[in-house]
Amino acid sequence: MASSRTLSIIVALSLTLSASEGTSTLNPPMQAWFPKAPPMSYSDGPMVRVSDVRGFIAALERAAPGQTILLADGHYWMPHYVEIRADNMTVRSESGCREKVIIDGARSRDGELLGVRACSGVTIADLTIQNIKWNGFKINSETNVQELTIHNCIIHNIWQRGVKGVKVPPENRETVRPKQCRIQYCLFYNDRPKRLTDDRADIAKGNYIAGIDVMYAKDWVISDNVFVGIQGRTGEGRGAVFLWFDTQGCVVERNIILDCDIGLQLGNPHRADGVEWHATQCIARNNFITRAPEAGIVTAYTRDCRLIHNTIHDPDSRMNRLLRTVRANPGLFVANNLISGPGISLESDIDITFIDNPIRDITSAFVDPARGNLHLTRPVGAGERLSDAIRDIDGEKRGAKPDLGADERRN
Repeated sequence: MASSRTLSIIVALSLTLSASEGTSTLNPPMQAWFPKAPPMSYSDGPMVRVSDVRGFIAALERAAPGQTILLADGHYWMPHYVEIRADNMTVRSESGCREKVIIDGARSRDGELLGVRACSGVTIADLTIQNIKWNGFKINSETNVQELTIHNCIIHNIWQRGVKGVKVPPENRETVRPKQCRIQYCLFYNDRPKRLTDDRADIAKGNYIAGIDVMYAKDWVISDNVFVGIQGRTGEGRGAVFLWFDTQGCVVERNIILDCDIGLQLGNPHRADGVEWHATQCIARNNFITRAPEAGIVTAYTRDCRLIHNTIHDPDSRMNRLLRTVRANPGLFVANNLISGPGISLESDIDITFIDNPIRDITSAFVDPARGNLHLTRPVGAGERLSDAIRDIDGEKRGAKPDLGADERRN
């Protein structure tokens, strides 16, 4: 079960329940130093304004390519699952305030909330989805979904996957696999660990939960997001970010991961469906990961991936594996990471390149580690400059001898 210390941190971040509805209210755990989304410009296409659930569903059903659906501020209690199916369309709040447009699945008859099917160039922005037992944003990858952007959204109390990208069948896979998608400036948070009553279909005793879970992704960018409290019933959930099943060329950067069972997961010890490598030429850089009891970063069946300039902090780690490598990981390059805690677990059967990854408790060197702020207050070591990490978690340029970890200290 989740520790009292972890639960106290979540409570301190203002996560509450509403007795009147029996579902959680929106009170997101924001901090002043979290990434701030730049405003998105409006497209030149036609706009449809809606202010209630019936109008929203009708607008989705009638949507034409290039159209923008503008949602008025309000609480949209969804009766069932809905989908976006038109190219280059946008669904966003009109006010631009993501807390004020809430798409809620608590009364839905279905287990999934908002899907994307057989379309390209879709943008979903500046809104909240919450309270669904399976998947929040469902990417129907087998139908050829490309260039999807999810921007500045809140994903709250989703009990299997906040963002789910499903398997792609072998027929025409290279064409159909989801390519060039972006998930950016979003907040994923749950009020508490998952319970068995949240999801009767759970296949892992209450631990079948993750933030982002995508298969066969290619050239994605997952950046500037915050993940808080993505936890299974017994603390054995999946990654806040979980990429697997022949994912290629993806970048995971500048994310804040706080009190999630696993921080970043590239691959899985289990292989199926003819998959040789779960992740190829993926990069994880400039991420803050605090208190991920199963592992801060996991690699399993990866090829030519890079873990660079990440900061992982958990001096009381339950499993003593802030970094974990499992099975074969040929070409894995691990450099300039700060590993603040008791250790790593190397379970790979192949050599891995490690350069400048100090492993020791440096709690005193961080601004506010209890709240996940792992910016540095003093020097902790320098590494060699890497050409693919010339800027830090805040976009600040690194020096010739950069600070280790995700943050470059400001002089």
